[in-house]
Amino acid sequence: MNGLKPSIRQRLENLHRRRAPSYQVISPELSRDLAHLSFECGRQIGLLISRDGSVEMVLVGGPRSLYIPDLPKSRGARFRLRGLRLVHTHLQSEPLSQDDLMDLVFLRLDCMAAVYVDQNGGATQLEVAHILPGSQQDSAHGWEILPPIPCYDPDLDFQSLVKSLEDELERNRLAIPAQAGGQDRAILVSVTDADREAANRSMDELEELARTGGIIAADRIIQRQREKHQKYLIGKGKLSEIVLRALQRGVDLLIFDQELNPSQVKAITDTTELRVVDRTQLILDIFAQRAQTREGKIQVEMAQLKYLLPRLGVKDDALSRLTGGIGTRGPGETTLEINRRRTKDRIASLDDDLRELRKRRNLRRSKRARKQMPTVSIVGYTNAGKSTLLNALTHSSVFVENKLFATLDPTSRRLRFPKDFEIIITDTVGFIRDLPKDLMEAFSATLEELNDADLLLHVIDISNPQFEEQMEAVDRTLAKLELSDKPTIVVFNKIDLVPLEFVERQARRFHGIAVSALDAGSLDPLILAMQDHVTDFFERAVAKYPAPPEPSEDLPGQDPGIA
Repeated sequence: MNGLKPSIRQRLENLHRRRAPSYQVISPELSRDLAHLSFECGRQIGLLISRDGSVEMVLVGGPRSLYIPDLPKSRGARFRLRGLRLVHTHLQSEPLSQDDLMDLVFLRLDCMAAVYVDQNGGATQLEVAHILPGSQQDSAHGWEILPPIPCYDPDLDFQSLVKSLEDELERNRLAIPAQAGGQDRAILVSVTDADREAANRSMDELEELARTGGIIAADRIIQRQREKHQKYLIGKGKLSEIVLRALQRGVDLLIFDQELNPSQVKAITDTTELRVVDRTQLILDIFAQRAQTREGKIQVEMAQLKYLLPRLGVKDDALSRLTGGIGTRGPGETTLEINRRRTKDRIASLDDDLRELRKRRNLRRSKRARKQMPTVSIVGYTNAGKSTLLNALTHSSVFVENKLFATLDPTSRRLRFPKDFEIIITDTVGFIRDLPKDLMEAFSATLEELNDADLLLHVIDISNPQFEEQMEAVDRTLAKLELSDKPTIVVFNKIDLVPLEFVERQARRFHGIAVSALDAGSLDPLILAMQDHVTDFFERAVAKYPAPPEPSEDLPGQDPGIA
């Protein structure tokens, strides 16, 4: 209120004691006084009015704009309207501006209203806009601007309007199926410069990741742009669309397909009042759910702490909304209470534990090497059927589920070939496009198993339309691990789900072996190919470590009882 006369300040302060009828947006008397005050000071004046008609806040702006400070946390659930309406003056009788409508959306106001002020300081008309509760509306913006009504007789039942809006919002929320256990519902968001087909494929995978993490994807939004917004990653207009969709679908969680930096998470969270998770955090959360062994839990906690460490310096508003549920399993529940120093100390402690585990793994591998027992490691994209193939080959019962990252902890079994010798075959964690760097570093002790493998089985889900992209993603990961030169058999799995001609064509193209892990009869070519590779291993081992000569019976003094 700087620069205002004391008399005007006093009249503005008196507005706090005024009330508006609950059935009207604003009373004729209050709109008249608001217009007079605005005309005298030459500035826009606004009132934030609650459902019961009391004035919660008086706002003073400039001649053509109004600044709205941070509002208190909204009442109830985030899929409800805030319970406040903003009524402000327009000195030039101009219609509601784009900024007004953006405030309506981002603040989830009951309505946004403008009192037109004429050249004599009188209140002429009242223009009202409200959010549309459903997405299947004629409006392309998600709001409706009602025809102006006279201020002296505002014929609009505001109470009934708000009740009908919230009733429809609640119906829309309940219309989205939710499974037992109170699963989170989220809107999936992608900002990409890829073509629409590639963007949709990436979003399909993100939706599958969400399903694996126990989240229902209520909607998806893709923005294709060449340059990403530095502050929000996504454009402000598209962000308002996200807020509207979240309100209409009863969603309070956003999952971005791209990795967000700490400032972007904070900016989006502060603007939308929604929980925000990126693809990396979602994958880390899935790993936290899946880790069963001590080693797996240590590796996941290490990756989570490394991801959260740079975010601990950011104002904790963004993280405070992640209390429980997605993104906070494992150490996420405690990182808000510890400082950066303690986090670094914990990372150092976990690093020591991983080094100890690495020593034990090296010891086990050296024992296998002394026994001259070859090892075969199964690699491939997540959910390609690696564990099912291991079960089929070794008649085991390793846990199998049609979800991403069903297998997290490595599993080893013995496999006996027709030539009557055994090998160790190991199932490993599945790879995925853009596997988080921190996760790869944390799982380095586990992935070192691949270094000592004598043969890799690259399992591919040939029924997946993106199987070639998945093959490339696995090859890139193997290259990062410096395993590109390792002997590899390409295995096309799930051939029972695609036409035989297509399978044969791809097998010839990539020199692969086609199998169905659910059909034991289809595994014979793969077993024979593995046997041929491993036979070469034994031949090399015999050449390097020749067997000692048999004892001669002609030598004098030889004790026949000593082998």
